[in-house]
Amino acid sequence: MKLTKELIVASMLSCLVACSNEVNSPDLSGEPVVTIDDVAEANTPLAEIPSQTRFDLPMVFDCLRENKGVAIAAHRGGPYPGYPENAIETMQYLFDNGVRVFEVDVAESRDGVLFLMHDNTLTRTTTGRGDVSDTLWADIKAMKLVDNDGKTTRFRAPTLREALDWAVEVGAIVELDKKRTTSFRNIMDQVRAASAESNSILISYNDDQAAQIARVAPDMMLTASAYGDRNIAKLVDLGVDQDNLIAWTGVGEVKPDAWARVNREGVEAAFGTLGRPGERLDDLFLADGDGSEFQLLVDQGVVLLATDAPLEAAEAIDGDEIAANKCGL
Repeated sequence: MKLTKELIVASMLSCLVACSNEVNSPDLSGEPVVTIDDVAEANTPLAEIPSQTRFDLPMVFDCLRENKGVAIAAHRGGPYPGYPENAIETMQYLFDNGVRVFEVDVAESRDGVLFLMHDNTLTRTTTGRGDVSDTLWADIKAMKLVDNDGKTTRFRAPTLREALDWAVEVGAIVELDKKRTTSFRNIMDQVRAASAESNSILISYNDDQAAQIARVAPDMMLTASAYGDRNIAKLVDLGVDQDNLIAWTGVGEVKPDAWARVNREGVEAAFGTLGRPGERLDDLFLADGDGSEFQLLVDQGVVLLATDAPLEAAEAIDGDEIAANKCGL
């Protein structure tokens, strides 16, 4: 559905009345969904799109690439002291501070409930014990989450559906990292049930996984390893839609030549500064209190930056302002 300028303005006014700093679930049934196409047609600046907008992700990432913008992705949901990884409360804290993309991990309990959890066991990040795949959801949801300093918080592991509903509600993007306990098909069942296709990106770690995603969800945006036109062509042969592809180029080793090659193909370059504390580029870049190296990555062609220090990276980069002002992110 294409919207008139008057309808978009009405939607904005409605949002201003209904939206607050608290997370409340809006009733979107029967309401028009405002897309970036609609806003462009009405000559409305992208920055004025209501927060509940579902994204045209290929268009957003094209905009970032063409304008030297960047999407800063908070690794494992962006844990900080007092805010554990893979928690909605943590993502809301970062969202309130300008972060819009969140990489989260999706696991499955013994009785088939999909929820956010990175490890194969519950020991490190919860007050519980045991293997994820051997534990019932009723037991998992009773556990409290532990932050990266080992302190118990009042927060609990959310289901994937709760995280997806949150992303649609506030206007966030979640990158979904499939853990070994679940499947892309099960994840996509939840994404579709939440109508969160336009707020979700699937992560693959090899060509086989990229091909699985292409079969299960050919319309979905995904990240897959690619360093140039040959890698991209192979992925396309496997069924990946090039318009939906973000080229993952690894962590640690800066690869400006690869970023330039994939960007020339109309594919966005993704790179990670995350990793083991003390060894990751995040820590090296911030050691002098400067962080200007983050901006250099963007200048060299990185469009999606996965980091364990999203707030610090955002402070050092002006590309995230381009993302907000020009690309509606």
